[in-house]
Amino acid sequence: MRFNDTRSLLLATAAAVFLPSAAFAQEADDTLPEVVVTATRIPAIVADTPGARVIDSATVEQRGAVFAADILSDVPGLSVTRSGAFGGVAQVRMRGATPGKTLVLVDGAVVNDAAEPNGAYDFSGFDLGDIERIEVLSGPQSSLWGSDAIGGVIAFTTKEIDGVRAEAEAGSYDTLRGRLAGGVANDAWALGGYVSRFVTDGISVADEANGNPEADGFENTTVGVRGRYAVSSTVELDGSARWSQSEADLDNGFPVEDNDDRSESEQWSGVIRSSVEALGLDHQFSVSASDIERQTFSAFGSVFEADRQSYRWQANGETGAAVYAFGAEREESAGSISTGDSVSLGTTSVFATGRYQATDALSVTGGLRFDDTDDFGSETTGRLSAAWDVGAGFTLSGAWGTGFKAPTVSQAVCDFCFSSQPFPALRPETADGYEAAIGWRSADGRIEGRATVYRLNVDDQITYIFDPLTFDSYYVNIAETATDGVELEGRAVLGGGFDLTLAYAWTDARDESNGRRLARIPEHAASGTLGWTGDRLSAALTVRAEGEQNDTNAATPAVLDGFVTANLNAAYALTDNVTLTARVDNLADERYQQVLGYGEPGRSAFVGVRLRY
Repeated sequence: MRFNDTRSLLLATAAAVFLPSAAFAQEADDTLPEVVVTATRIPAIVADTPGARVIDSATVEQRGAVFAADILSDVPGLSVTRSGAFGGVAQVRMRGATPGKTLVLVDGAVVNDAAEPNGAYDFSGFDLGDIERIEVLSGPQSSLWGSDAIGGVIAFTTKEIDGVRAEAEAGSYDTLRGRLAGGVANDAWALGGYVSRFVTDGISVADEANGNPEADGFENTTVGVRGRYAVSSTVELDGSARWSQSEADLDNGFPVEDNDDRSESEQWSGVIRSSVEALGLDHQFSVSASDIERQTFSAFGSVFEADRQSYRWQANGETGAAVYAFGAEREESAGSISTGDSVSLGTTSVFATGRYQATDALSVTGGLRFDDTDDFGSETTGRLSAAWDVGAGFTLSGAWGTGFKAPTVSQAVCDFCFSSQPFPALRPETADGYEAAIGWRSADGRIEGRATVYRLNVDDQITYIFDPLTFDSYYVNIAETATDGVELEGRAVLGGGFDLTLAYAWTDARDESNGRRLARIPEHAASGTLGWTGDRLSAALTVRAEGEQNDTNAATPAVLDGFVTANLNAAYALTDNVTLTARVDNLADERYQQVLGYGEPGRSAFVGVRLRY
């Protein structure tokens, strides 16, 4: 599908975001729940929190999403690209910021790859089977979480399981998937575990349309455990751990073509936390850690390993119309570089955030954080937001915030750098962003929508440059980028068991030094899901569209065509405990690329069974 056709669909989707009531609204008992986000450190209502979204496990199940990359692209303002299906590197760009500027948390543990040149996280093997909810905070969030949160934060929370769950699925490309989970949960304690296995022969990672027929397989195993114990009425202990291993066949080169390259990765993360009520405050003491090892087998094979540890104390309190949290953190990270050496970085931080309910209709939230890095000085960041209920279901909200990102391990030592002169001294990247939103919720609670406009500026962006005259290459603070955007989103409970979710984003992300559009960020993107739930049968149709986009930041970048894809997911409950499932991905067999040279699967189908006791 060419760009003009894609744009027409995108604009139609945008126009429909706030109009579902006129076309579909009928009498129904169901209403949309008032969603709460917790990655803000103090619980906040999503509708009152600029840039906040929540994806719960019911939504993941409704859409048949297997891995995180399958559903994150439905969030307006997030651009998800994969260097090939089934195991190709999957990265997220939030509001035009580069992938290393998205902070990723699992149960509060930072899992960003400290050995990746930009500190970015690879979502390709992130299985969603044990995930209860995904919280997305767009815009600078350094006042909450420190470095790496310039574009925003994606926080995953794992499930607490009560009973037994099992699932099996098979389908196209000799794909097999299985999940098994079990646990016990009550008021006093909980303990549960989970294992998932995914195996596929896959497709050619290099685009088959360019004469690359060799299939590239992918395997992933994920294991998780979560527990909780109430020591007394004022003391509780909880913890979780998650381990994942992936093996993927790869295709590389310029141009990308079939070869025998492959990769292996192993990662784990975990957190241990104690919650204590004392001195009129709820105190949380936690220790979290994550570790990743990735190895590439090719003509230029490599091995990289990275780890992080965080030590955090946070106290939450409430006084009259104010709720607040404050605390301190120490984070230490280490990553290997191309020479095999390991380099360590560290940051000590203090933070505070609070919300004041000025009137029944107006609330104001503010946050301040001081980060003292071991190697790059200190940074103070802040964020201020407000929400005003103006009546008739409308809410006005806005936010302004700042962010920073310290140089990564690779940047700090200038890995893969060559120069006869001393390398430039690097300083942290900084950012500021602001946004304004108007939201509306119907009186019967069945329809809601929000429109957001924003600006994100990034200064002193660290860039790897190469001088063709001297053959020098190194990192330097030179780039300045800016993103202007509009995000539209809406949800509705319709008559006859139908529900509708719509999202649209216009993103103008550019390099301020030359005015060029940034790579792998479509100007227009939209998605819509129409779901239906009956007595035993349920189904959901998801349509996703992206306009054309640049694939490089060069003077003459490659331009990838826009595309539209559709997925259909269905479930039939044989009994209260047994459900049959079926899904078809890429219904129209669309041929497209998200990254130049890497193809995506055509039409594919899968059937399965789900057991719950």
